[in-house]
Amino acid sequence: MAQETLYERLGGHDGIRAVVDDFYDRLLADDDIGPFFEGSDLAKLRQTQTDFLCEAAGGPETYDAEPIREAHIDVPFTPEHIQRAVELLYRSLGEFDVADEDADAVVGAVAAYEQDLLAEPDQDD
Repeated sequence: MAQETLYERLGGHDGIRAVVDDFYDRLLADDDIGPFFEGSDLAKLRQTQTDFLCEAAGGPETYDAEPIREAHIDVPFTPEHIQRAVELLYRSLGEFDVADEDADAVVGAVAAYEQDLLAEPDQDD
């Protein structure tokens, strides 16, 4: 019998979307991170984050939005914002009883892009 993939353990598209929705609700409610989303197309953000995590977990969806660095280049994130977002993502994953190892894999997929999230417009690649 084939071993279940991370995508399957997370509940496929619907399970990942539920985690993403919970995560964005937490981000929006956060005093420090929430203001970054003012005026944003939240439906689009939730969809692209879902696609990103589905692809990262081995699902059939593909992330085809603009590159992460370009999408966040004008957002003045600090390492503290990233750490807070990671904490909130772990809380969302915990809300859906995601196993610790799987939660670490999801957070790792996002953390791999930390430098892109922290990039500033005047930085060279």
